[in-house]
Amino acid sequence: MNFLDLAPLAVVLPIIGAGAAFLARRQVRTQRLITIGVLCLTLVLEAGMLATVWGGESYAIHIGGWDSPFGIALMVDGFSSFMLLISTLVSLAVLFFATSQGLADGEEPGPVSVFHPAYLILLAGVSNAFLAADLFNLYVGFEILLTASYVLLTLGGTAERIRAGTTYVVVSVVSSVIFLMAIAMTYAATGTVNMADLAVKLPELDQGPQLILHVLLLIAFGIKAAVFPLSLWLPDSYPTAPAPVTAVFAGLLTKVGVYAIVRTETLLFPGGVVNAGLLVVAALTMVIGILGALAQTDFKRMLSFTLTSHIGYLIFGVAVGGPLAIAATIYYVGHHIIVQTSLFMVAGLIERRAGSSNVTKLGSLAKLSPALSLLFFIPAINLGGIPPFSGFLGKFGLLHAAVQDADPLTWAVVGAGLLTSLLTLLAIIRVWARIFWRRAADAEVPNQELVDEAAAVAAETVAGGAQNPSLGMKLAKELEAKSLPWGMRYATGSLVAAGIALTIFAGPIFQFCERVAAELIAREAYITAILPLG
Repeated sequence: MNFLDLAPLAVVLPIIGAGAAFLARRQVRTQRLITIGVLCLTLVLEAGMLATVWGGESYAIHIGGWDSPFGIALMVDGFSSFMLLISTLVSLAVLFFATSQGLADGEEPGPVSVFHPAYLILLAGVSNAFLAADLFNLYVGFEILLTASYVLLTLGGTAERIRAGTTYVVVSVVSSVIFLMAIAMTYAATGTVNMADLAVKLPELDQGPQLILHVLLLIAFGIKAAVFPLSLWLPDSYPTAPAPVTAVFAGLLTKVGVYAIVRTETLLFPGGVVNAGLLVVAALTMVIGILGALAQTDFKRMLSFTLTSHIGYLIFGVAVGGPLAIAATIYYVGHHIIVQTSLFMVAGLIERRAGSSNVTKLGSLAKLSPALSLLFFIPAINLGGIPPFSGFLGKFGLLHAAVQDADPLTWAVVGAGLLTSLLTLLAIIRVWARIFWRRAADAEVPNQELVDEAAAVAAETVAGGAQNPSLGMKLAKELEAKSLPWGMRYATGSLVAAGIALTIFAGPIFQFCERVAAELIAREAYITAILPLG
């Protein structure tokens, strides 16, 4: 079986599944089975695709038998396959998290259950964007995921979610209009929107029109990737959504914008004309984002700011260019998707366990929820860049690539990257100290339920007048199991384990990323796979 010939199913399967899930809109259990089954099938398909292109193959699929540049083409190479697999893996883990939460809450079927259809449509849009080989099909992918994400963001219909959803839609529509303008101008200037054809024809344009098209595309993708100063919408939008929605948004939506930037910068505009501007944007994104994180008292809002901050590392890698920097960027994208998603899932667990994600109300969770403490600690230090985790390896690769023949501006951005890493670690340590380590009674606004539970665990520990930690630990585990369904914990643990696996297998994964980076920079494999010979 050639998995590459089946690549369109990465888009088609979720769309068919969404239709089936909507037909079963009054049967939540059936919807869950359909969604889980579709994602499992898609994951197997994408694993096969990645294994097929692992050695460096690029493969184009011409929809309807129409040759490029006249027909729609899908491109399967190492970069797109890697992004597809990571995105589906994360989506499946979040789906198990949401399913366990729904079962624990005893959800009753409503008149219309839209979560599962919208979730599958979101994944279809993401997959379409990763496979798109022309700008208009990429635009279609963005619009599909925009429609689904608005539905997911406003689930529940609360005033806060409607307000956040309105902001999100307005910003996304502005981005889409800019993108559509860029597509129209590109077609007017070159007569094509096929990216392989554009790679050949754009160099024939004068520098002025090239620069205008380049900047328009960067602005459109920069809004979607949430780079500064186009990122101000994100911290107000993501934390208001339900925990599973926030987690999948954090993992996927901004990375589609990053993917588009990497693809277009390497394929369409390889000269590095705007690299100095990208370096400045990267530094501002990193530093301002992490300063915003330090100012937050709500854990989910803090994570939203770290999410935007660490997008700066990815823009930094694109601006530096070269095989090593692009390879480190691809590796760091995988790390960032997994770690940020797992931390947002942990935030959902904290909110469920303690009734709030506001650090001023929390404490004693290390004693009350030992498993939750571990689920937080591992991805948190990974995000902070502590050796030997993938966060450290990705940042080291980026900084190592940057300091080779670096100019003063690049050195300044390297300094910003190091400062951001240290401040990220500071933000994580503050959360750990306040939510997990200090006594619940010492919180600025004590949660009486946590205070009482901590006192009960302490009383069990000293039961009978003798110190007996096992009794206190047993009670803590019972309280944790009662408030946190096992499915939510295991779903989160699976992503934490995936982050560890990214560290354990860093050698072969980074070698793969280096091959992908070499293909992206060389461009020939992409162009010859899509355009007909002669």
